[in-house]
Amino acid sequence: MNTNPRQLQLLDEVRLRKSLSVEQLADILGVTLQTVRRDVQRLAELGLVSRFHGGVRMPSSTVENLAYTQREALNSTGKARIARAVAAQVPDNCSLILNIGTTTEAIAKALLHHKGLRVLTNNLNVAAILCANPDCEVIVAGGVVRKRDRAIVGEAAVDFIRQFRVDIALIGISGIEPDGSLRDYDMREVKVAQTIIEHAREVWLAADHTKFNRPAMVQLAQLAQIDRLFTDAPPPEPFPALLHEADVQCTVAAA
Repeated sequence: MNTNPRQLQLLDEVRLRKSLSVEQLADILGVTLQTVRRDVQRLAELGLVSRFHGGVRMPSSTVENLAYTQREALNSTGKARIARAVAAQVPDNCSLILNIGTTTEAIAKALLHHKGLRVLTNNLNVAAILCANPDCEVIVAGGVVRKRDRAIVGEAAVDFIRQFRVDIALIGISGIEPDGSLRDYDMREVKVAQTIIEHAREVWLAADHTKFNRPAMVQLAQLAQIDRLFTDAPPPEPFPALLHEADVQCTVAAA
């Protein structure tokens, strides 16, 4: 299931203010109480918000990510726009690393018509997608398969990736905090992503707008370690200044 723009705005407001009443949300969104209640019901079913009597809050945790199916549903339209923007900038005949995440999987789909790619990944979903491109060589990292999302993690994956140096690393992230830190939930996943960053000539971060101001426990990197950011909406404050200071080129994917 996809979330519509109003529901994404509702999520943004709840994320910003931590909790809101149904009446407050109706005023902010300019819709009826019944519409808000329907939206909240749907988002709660997806696990994206928690309801309490008369209101809604984020089920935010710094230690556990949303379930894979919930992440697939969250802003899939925005992720597809990001994927097309990234693919438009990826040249033929280059080497790539794609890591874990539903956004990188969307990018893989957008690369199906590229020529001469060599792609290293620790994401079995990415590998399965790109195997449909006859002009793409896919290299899969070894390691432990995390069953819930088919990610390959662990020291074996780190050691495998260290053998390579690619033109572009295309990475996703769980959260970008106001101090400019890129964060995730699983230490094993973070160790692999840090190795990917170290073994790429350029690092491109693909993150939809729901990732800004989202907390997570483990620091993966800083914005200064990223060359380009692709997102689906203008970053909120204080991120424009942080991106400028870090010399990160930001691309907002067109609707």
